Amino acid sequence: MNDRLLASIEGKKRELDRLRPLSSGILQKLRDQFVLEWTYNSNALEGNTLSLQETELVLNRGLTIGNKSLKEHFEAINHKAGIEFVEQFVAKKKILDESFLKELHHIILKNIDDGNAGRYRVTNVRILGAVHIPPDPSKIPRLIQEFLAWYYEHQHTMPIPALAAYAHYKFVCIHPFIDGNGRTSRLLMNLILMQNGYPPAVILNIDRKKYYRVLKLADLDKPQEFINFIGRAIERSLIIYLHSIEPISTRKGHQGYISLKEATQYCDYSLEYLSLLARKGKLPAVKFQRNWMTTREAIEDYKNNRKNPNRT
Repeated sequence: MNDRLLASIEGKKRELDRLRPLSSGILQKLRDQFVLEWTYNSNALEGNTLSLQETELVLNRGLTIGNKSLKEHFEAINHKAGIEFVEQFVAKKKILDESFLKELHHIILKNIDDGNAGRYRVTNVRILGAVHIPPDPSKIPRLIQEFLAWYYEHQHTMPIPALAAYAHYKFVCIHPFIDGNGRTSRLLMNLILMQNGYPPAVILNIDRKKYYRVLKLADLDKPQEFINFIGRAIERSLIIYLHSIEPISTRKGHQGYISLKEATQYCDYSLEYLSLLARKGKLPAVKFQRNWMTTREAIEDYKNNRKNPNRT
């Protein structure tokens, strides 16, 4: 993971830890927000057509949405149940193992494909648009054990944001199930984050094309962009938590995020140029809805680095 991005993530995590314990009211509000956003986006990435508002009606009010399939309703309900399963797993401080992976997948496909829920695939599959060919099904049990061994080998030596991102990628490469691998891998990624005190990271549906592009790059042995992509999602969640706990107006200095339009006041760069820098990862920034946000510190650092390219 990019050193600057990792330092920014870890700095925000330390700030969040400093503010703990959080009030039960704030925690519940944040949880409700993330369960909805996480469920909507993770399902939408896989083609579910329920909107954010429709997902809320299904999850919180038990309503059926007209012209939407029963499968899409169960995908929303099951994903929320998957989050609750992960939360219970974290609370009980259980150990990640094969049975957890199978049970999590069973929840994801419940009432959708009960015959394959929680069971490794027995046929070869191809991922549409991907260059990676998932392994032969006969190899899956061994590859899962190797994956778990890799995880425990790096659990205490790799930065948690990088560990979670690599775990997501390695698991989805194995593609152990006939369906639901993406949702399961993102839940697994967030299990690792949550076990270590991080909020869950949400990959936004509006970034769908970029998500699959950086996955494809990782398949071509260029994982850096994928790892940084996940890192920015982790950073975004930390920012949401920090802003909910401690309003920007109460903070010292110029901490807190500003829009790129506001950022043009502190530099000679255009909005279009700052947007390009943000999209390419050259300017530390995170996306809220469709808008990129950065900080005055990030703008100053970028300006200084342009003036002094050898500056560390």
